[in-house]
Order: sequence, then C-alpha cells, then structure tokens
Amino acid sequence: AKTVIEAFGRVDIVVNNAGTTHRNKPLMEVEEAEFDRIFAVNVKSIFLTAQAFVPHMREKGGGVFINVGSTAALRPRPGLTVYNASKGAVHVMTKSMAVELAPDKIRVCALAPVAGETPLLAMFMGEDTPEKRAAFRATVPLGRFSTPHDIGAAALYLASDEAAFLTGVVLEVDGGRCI
Repeated sequence: AKTVIEAFGRVDIVVNNAGTTHRNKPLMEVEEAEFDRIFAVNVKSIFLTAQAFVPHMREKGGGVFINVGSTAALRPRPGLTVYNASKGAVHVMTKSMAVELAPDKIRVCALAPVAGETPLLAMFMGEDTPEKRAAFRATVPLGRFSTPHDIGAAALYLASDEAAFLTGVVLEVDGGRCI
C-alpha cells in the first residue's frame, strides 16, 4: 500500500481478487492446512488490504473496494465446502464493510463470478475432462463459462461513478447460474 500510494499519490479503487481452493473432494478429506490456506488467501487478505488502504481512503475523502466472491457462496457445489464457505465470508465481509465504511464515503461491493477459464477450473471439477466441462456449462443458462472480460466489465461498472449509489452489493456475473 505504501509503495503504491508513494508512486501514484492516491488510491481510489482496490480490487481484492486473490483466490484459491483445494481440489474438489469430500469435506472429511480436507486437511487443516488446506483450510487455513484457503481462508488466509480468500478472506484474511481482504481484512489486511482494508487495514492497509482504509486510512488513506478516509484521508482522501472516499474510495471503492471490490471484493471477488463467487457463485459458490450462493449456489454451493459438493466437494468444495471450505472454498464455498470462504466465499460466503467474502460476501458477508463485503456487506459489513459497506455499512461500516459508508460514513467515510467508501463503497464496498463484491462480484460473484461463475467459474471461468482460469487455473482453478480443474480444481473445482476435480478432474478436467470434456465431459465434466460440458456438465458444468450445462448448469449455466447462457451456456458458457465466464471470461476475464465479463468480470472486468462488471468490476469497472462497480468502480465507476455510474454505480455511485451502490454499496454492499454482491453482483452475480454468472450467465444465470444462480437463478
């Protein structure tokens, strides 16, 4: 945070996009170290980032945080209980931060993307096969995975002045999966 603020003089928008999971497997096979790693990356990182940037945003008169959650928090899949729970925590943390930071003119929103073409896709499915991809795509009414462009466009909207009256929103970018 200090390096970025020194280099640019001001930070108005922070996107918390760190995320990890374990390979799809039953809850009882997840090791405590995996649980700790997932919550450290997916949840604790948001806490630490907020602590680093909120004082600066308060000083500058406001800002926007965009946290990347997941449809997994809204429509959980078996075999990903710890990941699902971590993204649920992201959504609740977003809403809580929004209420707490609103008096400081700091908006906090989240994105809930459906799975996309990222390195985590194989982990979500357990194994990456054409059949598993087809089965997953079939659960998305628009019939495809998300793309980085889909998520980026939604993030740009939430960060923009056009979304100035939105805070605490968890925007589903999911092709209809959560309907």
